[in-house]
Amino acid sequence: MAARLPGPEDVSVLMASFYKPDLLKGRAALVTGGGTGICRGIAQALADAGCDVAITSRKQEHLDPTVDELKRAGVRAIGAAGDVRDPAAVEAVVKKTADTFGGIDILINGAAGNFICLAENLSPNGFGTVVDIDLKGTFNVSRAALPHLKARRGVVLNISATLQLLGTVAQSHASAAKAGVDALTRALAAEWGPYGIRVNGLAPGPVGDTEGVRRLTTPAAREKINEQCPLGRLATIDEVASAAVFLCSEASSFVTGVTLVIDGGLWLRSARVLMSD
Repeated sequence: MAARLPGPEDVSVLMASFYKPDLLKGRAALVTGGGTGICRGIAQALADAGCDVAITSRKQEHLDPTVDELKRAGVRAIGAAGDVRDPAAVEAVVKKTADTFGGIDILINGAAGNFICLAENLSPNGFGTVVDIDLKGTFNVSRAALPHLKARRGVVLNISATLQLLGTVAQSHASAAKAGVDALTRALAAEWGPYGIRVNGLAPGPVGDTEGVRRLTTPAAREKINEQCPLGRLATIDEVASAAVFLCSEASSFVTGVTLVIDGGLWLRSARVLMSD
């Protein structure tokens, strides 16, 4: 009998054993884009591990419901609206986080923007907007948080993607931005290592239970992804979040400058399927 591949139904059991209530107790995290999607899941996973969590997004209404859920884990949680493209707004969010929690131990750079568009139809503004959010936003928040991370010998985790690993059609803007994020991860790891700061990346492939996948792919494309993926399915938010907790915990204390791909091996096949009709 062939061995059964692990599926989404196994994840909650594994997470329950991994997320010890005190794994990140006494630490404080700032999660950009933390009100929705993958970063909301990461924020919840950090809280479940005992970490105080601040989340930020451009709109406060995206933050309030998630803050309430985070507090149910028994940790302190706040939401602070701000645009990662605006350095002044970023400084205010970082200050509020540090003032509330007494410092910042963990920074998750997850704010991102994306849409489907062939390069020949893509405006300079459209290209620049994605680069501004994903790449410049990651730099803006990292730079603003640096003094607090230095004080705590903290951790930075940049949320990347797999689009840039291949020539993904209609994703030139996002691919360029995420390639920049990966390069920034390596550069900051080298520069900030002497401060005791670890800087890593996390590159999810298509994650089934997200608005992004529903918006950017068709049902037919998702079926082809399942067929092409060596593990036979899309990732779940919980699986991405568990990888994030690992990279933010002492379990990865000697890991830095790495961008961990979590896509079930899909990127080893082909990016063409992602844009299938």
